[in-house]
Amino acid sequence: MTGKRLTGKRLADDQGDAAGILAEAVARIGGQPREGQARMTEAVAHAMDAGEHLLVQAGTGTGKSLGYLAPALARLHEHPNERIVVATATLALQAQLAHTDIPAAVDAAAKVTGRRVTHAILKGRTNYACLHRVIDGVDPGQASLLGGADVAESLRSAPGADAASVLGAEVVALREWAREQLDADAPGDRDDAPTHTAAAWAQVSVPVRECLGAANCPFGDVCFVEKSRETARGSQLVVTNHALLAIDAMHGNTALPEHDRLIIDEAHELVGRVTGAASAELSPQQIERVARRCLSGIEDDLGVAFMELADELAGVLADTEPDRITDPDAAVFAVLGRLREVTRRVAGVLTKSDDAEDKQAGAAAKEILDVAERMAVLGDGDVLWLSERERAGRWLVIAPLDVALLMRDKVFARTPSILTSATLKLGGEFEGVARTVGLWRDERLRDGASAPDDPTGHEWRALDVGSPFDYARQGILYIAEHLPNPSRDGIGGEALAEIAELVWACGGRTLGLFASQRNAEAAARHCRAELPKLTFLCQGDAQLSELTRRFIDEPATSLFGTLSLWQGVDVPGDTCQLVIIDKIPFPRPDEPLMRARQQAAQESGGNGFMTVAAHHAALLLAQGSGRLIRRLSDRGLVAVLDPRLRKARYGSFLRASMPGFWQTTDREIAIAALRRLGGS
Repeated sequence: MTGKRLTGKRLADDQGDAAGILAEAVARIGGQPREGQARMTEAVAHAMDAGEHLLVQAGTGTGKSLGYLAPALARLHEHPNERIVVATATLALQAQLAHTDIPAAVDAAAKVTGRRVTHAILKGRTNYACLHRVIDGVDPGQASLLGGADVAESLRSAPGADAASVLGAEVVALREWAREQLDADAPGDRDDAPTHTAAAWAQVSVPVRECLGAANCPFGDVCFVEKSRETARGSQLVVTNHALLAIDAMHGNTALPEHDRLIIDEAHELVGRVTGAASAELSPQQIERVARRCLSGIEDDLGVAFMELADELAGVLADTEPDRITDPDAAVFAVLGRLREVTRRVAGVLTKSDDAEDKQAGAAAKEILDVAERMAVLGDGDVLWLSERERAGRWLVIAPLDVALLMRDKVFARTPSILTSATLKLGGEFEGVARTVGLWRDERLRDGASAPDDPTGHEWRALDVGSPFDYARQGILYIAEHLPNPSRDGIGGEALAEIAELVWACGGRTLGLFASQRNAEAAARHCRAELPKLTFLCQGDAQLSELTRRFIDEPATSLFGTLSLWQGVDVPGDTCQLVIIDKIPFPRPDEPLMRARQQAAQESGGNGFMTVAAHHAALLLAQGSGRLIRRLSDRGLVAVLDPRLRKARYGSFLRASMPGFWQTTDREIAIAALRRLGGS
């Protein structure tokens, strides 16, 4: 990647187009001009022209999507042969961009510039139906035994419906839909499919490893995945997700089309998403499933050896403590070594077969081989541990110790990038987040500084454009300094009493964010008993989407839950006037990956606790407290029931990461404010 000197007139022209596109797009959606959004647009245009990396913190309400889309579209107007990729955290956010924000921005850009930018959405392979499985994999008699979407829906709603029948009906409905998509030249995207379970979708999609490849598949010329990639290659603006960006980085830049600029939205989630994409799991159940698929195409002795390894691994895991595995003499490594040898032989036989099912089974065996080999070798860059859940049993997990160098060398060294989020400054600084993605402190270009004559490709700038919200007037941060420090044994009686008192004062209207499901359930039970006239929903009572809908539709209702509620729940208005956080969300002390990262930071001369645990907690506190104020008219209070936020040395760092609410430790002030909000 090379930077370039700014050339006044060209920069002014690009920024002029960007400002005009922004103004037109804002007008089209009925919005109002916002200073922070305009500053963001100017900074993004500048960074794109200079070929520099830019971190932009754009607070809730800024309208950051248009803030980066306007300069991106202006650049594509000036440089029609370039391509810009936008990567966001989740498929849901990807869909929102592709179907709402980008069309509005593209229409605005077309009016301003007279040229329409082409755009496309690109997802991972398993998000598209596989025509080979849909057409060649169907039992010819199945369609006459089961109906389509209507039958599936009637079975789902029937009391005591047989799970196998429901699954069968869903699969038939998906196959009918996939054929319709083929006939209509539609994308075959899972988001457009009829209602289904993950198990049903697995019957009509194919994992990456098991794909036969367009050249070998009889449906290669009409493949939904290949069409999506072809469309992306022909588009100027491509929307993808963090996971596919990570896969592209790990596999030689083969997942995404070549691109000249990169925008990473919701960048605070990037490290977690990349870590997830670069992690792998191995369980006895998984080995057994793949072995059974392979039996028909291999010799009996080899099949028996493969099956027996599932039992061997189960036995070793039963005798191993759930924790990080570092001892090279641990029994699990001997099993992994044998598994590596057996799966190498199995994959060698099956991948040479002319039978498509054998080839796919061989690819599944090859995937187990790769994971077993990675675990058996256990390089310095990986962390291996044994995980356990009551229902799922025990399995091995391997994850990268750090993803900073991967992002630095395989993403930022290649492409000038914009990273944006409402949460990039932790403890009042950008450097912490920048470090986690591979941008070093001494590479930051301060305001007014020119790029070096001999750039390395990793220079970066940072900008906080603020938020249109006046947090100090709209919200209060109440820290319950009088409560005891949280216990590992669960939420205490004093904290439960405080929760009930706060919710009573607010008349419900509460989002409770808890460190564990046990704490959330205990708080819900206590409040239901103490406040029987109010409604309390708890994560686990029903599907989270249903609980969130009820929380929004019934303003006096309260919703208690865990991590999935800390981010992504957008509830403006009177429905959410109180956010309760029971304790600072530090990672669990027994979490192997976080513990390994803290140890590595400590060994390199840093402060492991502040670098990893406090960083993690600050990010979640910023996101969780950000649930309160979602529009200019919102008012409310965030109550943190953990006195360490005020008393501990790290408390100031955590508080500096949260929105700038007016702060108090006075319980009576908090109660009185909530009663005024509730009208009592």
